Amino acid sequence: MHPPKRDDVEHKTKWMLFLLVPTGVLIYGSHSVLLNLSKVGGIVPFNSTSCVVMIETFKLIISLLVFWKGFTRDGGKANNMPSFQQSLLFSVPALLYCLNNNFVVHIQLYMDPASFQVLSNLKTVSTALFYWLIIRRRMTSQQWFAVFLLLLAGVANSYGGLHSQEDTSNMQIQVDSRGLALMSIYCCISGLAGVYTEYILKKHQEVSLSLQNVLLYTYGVAFNLVGFLWTSGFQPSSFFQGFSVWTVIIIVTQAFNGLIMSAIFKHGSNIIRLFIIASAMGVTTILSMLLFSLQLNIYFYCAFGLVIISLVLYHKR
Repeated sequence: MHPPKRDDVEHKTKWMLFLLVPTGVLIYGSHSVLLNLSKVGGIVPFNSTSCVVMIETFKLIISLLVFWKGFTRDGGKANNMPSFQQSLLFSVPALLYCLNNNFVVHIQLYMDPASFQVLSNLKTVSTALFYWLIIRRRMTSQQWFAVFLLLLAGVANSYGGLHSQEDTSNMQIQVDSRGLALMSIYCCISGLAGVYTEYILKKHQEVSLSLQNVLLYTYGVAFNLVGFLWTSGFQPSSFFQGFSVWTVIIIVTQAFNGLIMSAIFKHGSNIIRLFIIASAMGVTTILSMLLFSLQLNIYFYCAFGLVIISLVLYHKR
């Protein structure tokens, strides 16, 4: 059996990314909105770690099914199996994602969904820095200027959010100082996790993506399960406490989002991920206006515009 031609592989990869990117934008843009819809009395009713355990388990099951399909197709031969030392590399991004997937739930308590999505673009800053440190990819002066504009966008949106404290029946642009602190940590961890994941997935191109996902999500389930037992006071009976239809939707969509991002890291790059994050701003803002009657202010418009200009400059060759 002849291996597929390189042109055929590249063509299939382009079509795969063409389908995955818009799906990723819709899922990514709806995440913070779904978390806000799940709130009861202004708080998220479920344990974030139990939710993430379910997300990681769902991803692990799908990855195992895909791996098993390839395994049986190859006549039961497990070629290019990574060594134990190589498998340990996947524990690092799994731990980072464990922290961040829990951070994202708690951040929703301190800012509105649209502000969350705008400030999420600060991941571009951390991603650029870690690209430079880990993958040794140099940045042009234009890209550094784009990063500076992105920081200005974050300052503008944060300033406007911190000064919107009126009580109204409609949701307003609002950012709490605790939310800013969590967002800063979230973006730093996200940048490191994204770059490191891309690095190890591409470093071992001979290993199938499904097997790499199995390793990554096995560690993910383990770390988050420990986190749940720790935060719940070792009470397994509270695992599904606070779950609702919205929680189930979050679990399913975020599981597919993780699988999409993994494929993008393997066959694309973090640049595509940043494009998804940027495009998701529009989805989040529109949904927030429709569902929560979100009232935008001049600072948000300025931040939104600066983010668009920054991303155009950053990706322009």
